[in-house]
Amino acid sequence: MRNLITYLDHAVDILAQVATYAGMGRPFALITSVDIKGGSARDVGSLAVVSDDGVMTGYMSNGCIDQDILLHGIEAVETGQARLLRYGEGSPFHDLTLPCGGSLSVWIDPMPDVDALLSAHEALMARKPATLTLLPPSNAVTITYQPKVSFVLAGRGAIFRAAAKNGQAAGFEVQAFSPDVADLAAVTPFCITTPTHMRSQTEMEALTLDPVCAALTLFHDHDWEPAFLMAALATPARFIGALGSRRTHTGRLEHLRALGQSEKSLARIRGPIGLVPSLRDANLIAISAIAEVAGEFAYDQQTQVTAPLCDVAI
Repeated sequence: MRNLITYLDHAVDILAQVATYAGMGRPFALITSVDIKGGSARDVGSLAVVSDDGVMTGYMSNGCIDQDILLHGIEAVETGQARLLRYGEGSPFHDLTLPCGGSLSVWIDPMPDVDALLSAHEALMARKPATLTLLPPSNAVTITYQPKVSFVLAGRGAIFRAAAKNGQAAGFEVQAFSPDVADLAAVTPFCITTPTHMRSQTEMEALTLDPVCAALTLFHDHDWEPAFLMAALATPARFIGALGSRRTHTGRLEHLRALGQSEKSLARIRGPIGLVPSLRDANLIAISAIAEVAGEFAYDQQTQVTAPLCDVAI
């Protein structure tokens, strides 16, 4: 047994591991956070999976009790018996405390509905919400998961490269557009799809962006912006932003207005992007912009519980 934990956050990554185990015919236990009282490092609905060789993908508590959860997961796989565990207040495990206080209950299921898990994975990969119903002894909890934030960047230069690198590190699905082939090559390792070479300042193919998308322009030569921004405005993307000063943003809006964009559309464009003004470091500018995007999507990314548990007990 390796007793190894890989700390992954998003449900789609845990379900990808489930799909791998299912394809191999390998036994595993699904672990779900089903009840929280007080503070917690994770949401209700957070997922992890434990394989028969002692590898845990995902986490429940940022390390303080995950090793114990892993051991229970291994035992559940070996015995085939599901279990509901509580940590913190009201727990029988007096030597395992939660620094954040309160309590956390997790459901460990060595025989989950694999078809439902695979369907949920397929939905999230298709950028659609996915719903799972977990069945602890007391009553079921139904949880809806959202796809990862799609981080769509058009730009060139240092800030463009930094945004792609840091966006991928933040857990976003990065897509990139640039007129510069060297920049495209530099960001390729951070992108979920092959970056797109922009060949014209005035023409842009239609973008396929959904409501869990953020589209950003990261140019200093702003002539490349209008076509991309208009293509983004034609989509339901939740966040559309542009790099530059306040003066630049005023000019940007005037130009787009002259191209026929309505005031309603123009109001969707955020600029200057970033939570911290007047930065001069590419990585910090990128992180500032990523923080603004994260703030926009933070609550959307939390799991939605539509049938919460009553107060659970071991």
